[in-house]
Amino acid sequence: MKILLTGGGSGGHFYPIIAVAEEINQIIKDERLVAPQMFFMSDSPYEPGALIENNIAFVRIRSGKMRKYFSILNLFDVIKTFVGIISALIKVYGIFPDVVFSKGAYASFPVLVASRILRIPVIIHESDSAPGRVNKWSGRFAEKIAVSYADAGKFFDPSKVAVTGNPIRKEILRPKTNGAHEFLKLEFNVPVILILGGSLGAQIINETVINALPALVENYQVIHQTGKNNIKSAMQMADIVLAGNPKKSRYKPFDYLNNLATSMSAGVADLVISRAGSTIFEIASWGIPSIIIPITNSVSDHQRNNAYSYARSGAAVVIEEFNLNAHILVSEVNRIIGNKMENERMRKSAKEFAKIDAAEKIAREIIHIGLKHER
Repeated sequence: MKILLTGGGSGGHFYPIIAVAEEINQIIKDERLVAPQMFFMSDSPYEPGALIENNIAFVRIRSGKMRKYFSILNLFDVIKTFVGIISALIKVYGIFPDVVFSKGAYASFPVLVASRILRIPVIIHESDSAPGRVNKWSGRFAEKIAVSYADAGKFFDPSKVAVTGNPIRKEILRPKTNGAHEFLKLEFNVPVILILGGSLGAQIINETVINALPALVENYQVIHQTGKNNIKSAMQMADIVLAGNPKKSRYKPFDYLNNLATSMSAGVADLVISRAGSTIFEIASWGIPSIIIPITNSVSDHQRNNAYSYARSGAAVVIEEFNLNAHILVSEVNRIIGNKMENERMRKSAKEFAKIDAAEKIAREIIHIGLKHER
């Protein structure tokens, strides 16, 4: 059996693919099936080590990113996408997989066009409460459609849709508490705030957190994922605002949190501050209260939709970017951590929202369709 995985552009697309691949490998091992050949076709390997660990071969294709606004770059991207489709046709035909699993985004488009032409069964997954353009289009011919939010189901044929939640990597699913304080150099008995700005970081969140640091470190420890491009400026700004502060060491900035650091941070966090991407499902699986700050102008306004869909469960509060400032952020942090009943209620709601078996459900469907096609 050959399985082709596609999608890309961000960690929000790539890491759920890895989570599904982990489950495919586990099911194959547990049920003693013949190991499949797995391929990841995209414009970038994103994290080559994760592909190697899961026995996934990377196949590069070109793909253009179509913007909703006028740009001369759109012309070049049309050409790039056309070349990508021709390339994908040749490469997909050469592999001729039994099933294709797509997370959407521009990088998957050439692969999906090729798969449709070659009549290869397709399964797609939509992480957001409103689908992107590629998933909305591919949903017309996909054999099965998995969605993270029930709200997304209304955009597709209901007979094909399953509400699975978002696939989460096994190592992230299991927060670690043993040794976490020592690993992260944290004090015991001081509440911990974990700030996740996404794999690239979030400038407005970083700036607000830095401005709030003098008030935050008085009562809390702050683990702050700034993004690789922002770590230097965040550390410089923190040095200024915390100059002479005896509790300066309570601020722990990181450019990026790997799997171990993320699971350790989740194991000690009392509150998470995050964007409204696929990280929401990781936070829910940890059962930690959260403050969600959606990107104001995300594609199809999906981050705002995600944020409010999650907030309606009672597990989080939403602060819009136009309302975000240090005073409001500190006030919400104090309210959530300081109110034990509210904190427990949010923890319970988060656990009820979480769907920790999403990767397994999708993996089983991929294997089922792949084996059927192989025959």
